[in-house]
Order: sequence, then C-alpha cells, then structure tokens
Amino acid sequence: MTGILVGLLLGSGLFCIWWSTWPRTERVRERPRLLVRVEDDLAQAGHHTITPRVLFLASGLCSLFVFLGVFALTTVASVAFCFAAMAGWLPMALVRMRARRRRAKLRDVWPDVVDNITSAVRAGLALPEALAQLSHRGPEELRPVFAEFASDYRTSGRFAESLDRLKHRLSDPVGDRLVESLRIAREVGGSDLGVLLRTLSSFLREDARTRAELETRQSWTVNAARLAVGAPWLVLAMLCTRPQSIAAYDSRAGLVVLVVGAALSIAAYRLMMRIGRLPDETRVLR
Repeated sequence: MTGILVGLLLGSGLFCIWWSTWPRTERVRERPRLLVRVEDDLAQAGHHTITPRVLFLASGLCSLFVFLGVFALTTVASVAFCFAAMAGWLPMALVRMRARRRRAKLRDVWPDVVDNITSAVRAGLALPEALAQLSHRGPEELRPVFAEFASDYRTSGRFAESLDRLKHRLSDPVGDRLVESLRIAREVGGSDLGVLLRTLSSFLREDARTRAELETRQSWTVNAARLAVGAPWLVLAMLCTRPQSIAAYDSRAGLVVLVVGAALSIAAYRLMMRIGRLPDETRVLR
C-alpha cells in the first residue's frame, strides 16, 4: 500500500513538473461588435455616463409605450408593432446622429489641438504637460476630456495608462492616431516630433476640407433617402386616425403588406445611404 502511494505521489509530481513547462495563454474574450460600436457612439456623442444596457433599456421602453399607445388607438397589432419597432430604434438613431455631428465638429478642431501641442513642445514643455495645458487652452469641446487626462496623470504619474484612458474617453479615430503618435514619440524619443505633428496637422486639415466638400454635395441624397423612407409611414400614421381605413391591415394580407413594405424600406434606405454618405472612419488603433 505504501508503495502505491509513493508511486502516485511521484507520478503526480512528475506530471506537475511537465505541466509547468507549457506556457499558459490567457484567453481574451472578444466583445460583441454591436456592443463595442454602441459604446463608441455613446462616447463620441458625449454621453460617457450612459452604458449600452441603459440605451437598450430606453429603446425597449420606448417600443413598449408606443406599441401600447398605437394599439389602444387602432386595435391593430401589426400596425402597432411597426411603429413600436421604429420607436425602439429611435434612441439608437438619435445617439448615432449626435455622434456623427460631434465627429464632424471635432474634425475641424483636431488640427488646432495638434498645433497647440506643437507649440507647447516647441516652448520646452514635456508631452504630459503639453496635453494637460489643452484643458484650458484647447478647443471648448475637448477641454473636459484633457482636464480628466491631467487629473489622471497628476494622480498616477503614469503617462501610458493616462493615454489609454484618454483614448477610451475620446473614442475617435483621429484621437487614436494622435495618442499613438505621442506614445511612440515618448517611448522612442528623437527630434522628429515637431515634424510629425506638423505633418499630422496639415493632413487633418486637408482631410476635413475634402470631407466637408463631399458631404455638402451629397447631402441631398441623404435627405432624399430619409424622405423616401419616411413618407409611406407618415401616410400610415395619418390613416391611424381613421379606424375604417386602418382596419384593412388587421388581416393576413395586411400583415404581408406591412412586412414587405418594411423590408423594402429598410433595404432601399440602407442602399441609398451606402451610396450617398461617405463612410465613417473606423478605429484601427484601438
């Protein structure tokens, strides 16, 4: 019996030694793409305190209230469900619209941010101080974010971690490029930082000018897409005021008409928006 126990202990020890020679790799759980996109939209819209769950809950409540209201008015479940689906998408659409407008607004001020950093570095300030001074010298839209960076850096004294939190608060492709450029300049060093920042500033100005011209020329396509999609549903909303007219949709044929109309509206809207709107910049340097 003793020999068996000694053999088991010896085998267990040898197995543990063999197991310890293999490197352990941590499994990184990939977050859903939809959740990441919603977080970026909320951050770019300026709603840093709102989580995606709160936004989804607000969408669900809007959808429920609209469904109950329209169903109480028309007593047609299919029509109520269509308007409830639109109401459920409304909070998400508002956040994305605000994020798109704020990105367009920040696209015009990012060159000024880079110029301020260039001037501060040329005056002899360190990179953390050059970023911190943007909290009172930078553009109004970005001052709170850089004020939080200054507070983080004063608290921890760790430039890399403060940059990571700054990049997360910005959630902007241009901000990612600027942060990573400053990180490389901090780690590698050298005298080319001024040239790098001036090149980045001129590139951002040229990109903002080009996108503004293209968006101005293509804005009519976007407005036409919204009008073409909204007009049939506006007519349906007006029909809801007449019970004898809306009763036609309280049947299997009416449900088929609504489903096909919704599918065609979504497909046409997505196609026109893809053709007419410039693609948004993606965050490559997360």
